[in-house]
Amino acid sequence: MKTLFILNDPPYGSERCYNALRLAHALFKKDPQATVTVFLMADAVIAAKAAQKTPDGYYNVERMLKRVLVGKGQVLLCGTCMDARGLAEAELMADARRSTMDELATATVEADKVLVF
Repeated sequence: MKTLFILNDPPYGSERCYNALRLAHALFKKDPQATVTVFLMADAVIAAKAAQKTPDGYYNVERMLKRVLVGKGQVLLCGTCMDARGLAEAELMADARRSTMDELATATVEADKVLVF
C-alpha cells in the first residue's frame, strides 16, 4: 500500500507532526512492504532541518523522519514553502529533498491513501 502523509504544522508546539510520524512508523511495523511518502508544507518544512537539538526525553522530529527514510520512505519538502521560510537545501537532513506541487500532485494520484496533518 502507498500512503502519502501531508504535514502542514510546525514540528514543535503542536503534536501533529509527531502523531503523523508515529502513524507512519506503525504502518511500517504492520506492513514492511508499505510505501510511505511524507510531504512537508508550510511550517512543517522546518521538520527536515538538520542537527535538531531537543531536551532529553523530548521527541525529535528529525530522528522520526530518519526512521521513515530507513524504512525506504521518502521525505519531500515544498520548495516554495522552503523559500518563504529562508530554509536552504544545504540545511536539510540527509536524503530529504526539495520538491514541487507537481510532484505532490503525482504522489497524490499514485497513493492508495492520503493523510493530512
